[in-house]
Amino acid sequence: MNFNNVAIESIAYGLPEEVWTSADLEAKLATVYERLHLPEGRLELMTGIKERRFYPAATPASVASAQAGEAALAKSSFEREQIDLLIHSAVCRDRLEPATAAYVHGLLKLSGKAQIFDLSNACLGFLNAMVVAGSMIEIGQIERALICSGENGRPLVENTLQQLLKPELTRKSIKPYFANLTIGAGAVSAVLCRKDLALSSCPLMTAAVVETDSSHNELCQGDSAGDALEMLTDSEELLVAGIGVATRAWGQFVEATAWTVDTPDRIITHQVGKAHSRELFKALGLDLTKDFTTFETLGNVGSVSCPITLATAMEQGAFCEGQKAALLGIGSGLSSIMMAVEWPKS
Repeated sequence: MNFNNVAIESIAYGLPEEVWTSADLEAKLATVYERLHLPEGRLELMTGIKERRFYPAATPASVASAQAGEAALAKSSFEREQIDLLIHSAVCRDRLEPATAAYVHGLLKLSGKAQIFDLSNACLGFLNAMVVAGSMIEIGQIERALICSGENGRPLVENTLQQLLKPELTRKSIKPYFANLTIGAGAVSAVLCRKDLALSSCPLMTAAVVETDSSHNELCQGDSAGDALEMLTDSEELLVAGIGVATRAWGQFVEATAWTVDTPDRIITHQVGKAHSRELFKALGLDLTKDFTTFETLGNVGSVSCPITLATAMEQGAFCEGQKAALLGIGSGLSSIMMAVEWPKS
C-alpha cells in the first residue's frame, strides 16, 4: 500500500496519574514470590519495565480516548466540525453496543456528518485505523480523520494479581499470567488529513505492508471472566512466532519502500519489553541505537503503545523534520503492519 497524499497533521496523548512500579506489583505478590522462591526484581529485570500507569478501574475507554482526541484537536489547525471520520481503535470498549466511537463522538462534540466506527485488532488496532483512514483520504472519500485509542489494563492486572495468589499455582502454571503484569494504560489520538490541507510541515504516511499468520491465534487470548478480565499468553512461543511474522513483513516492507536497514532514522515498535525489542532488531538486522522506547515507564499499552511512542519521539525531538521513521507494529492473532513515515523539511 502506497500513500501519496496522507499527512499526520497532529498527534497527542494522555496519561493516567496513578503510577504502579514493578516493585509495587511484586510487593503485592510477596507471598507468591516467597512460596515459589522467585527473586525480587525479576519482573523489571526480565522486561525492562520500571513502571506503568493506570486510570481508576471504572474509567470508560471512551473517556480516555476522548481526552486524547481533545489534545489532538487542540494541536490541530482544523475545527472539530471539519472531521469526516472518527475511529476508536482500542482493545478496550465501553460495551458491545453501541460502538465506543459513539460515546467518543459525543464527548468530543463532533459534527453529525462524521462517520464513526470501532476498529479492533489487539495491539495493532491504531495502525490498522491509520491504514483504513489513510486509504479513504488517498482515494478522496474523506479529507480529515480523527483516530483515538484509550486503553486501561488495570482490571486485567488486578484480576491477574488475584489469580496469582492462588496457592495451587506452581512456577510452571504462573507463566501464562506473567505477560499481564507488563500491561499499562494510556490514550493517544491523531488527526490525518489530505497533505495539501496541512498548514505546516508534518509527517507523511508513504507506505504500509501487512503480514498475517492466524495459525498462532491461540498464543495470546483475552476474554472476560464474569466481571473480571483475564488473558493467558505463551510468551516464549509468542516471541518466536512474532519474530517470524515480523521478518516476513520486513521483507515486504523493503520491497514496497526500496528502503534498506540503514534508511530509517528512527524505528518505533510495539512496546512489549526489552527482550522483544532486542530479538526483533537482531532478526531484522536493524541498528538498536535507532530504537525509541517508552515501555520502561509505560509498559505495554496495547493499541496505544506504538503511536504514543511516535508522539513522544516527536515531542522529544527524537523524530523530526528531514527524517524517516519505520513503525513496526504487531498484534496477537498474529498480524503485523509496518509503516513508512517521512517528515519533509519545511
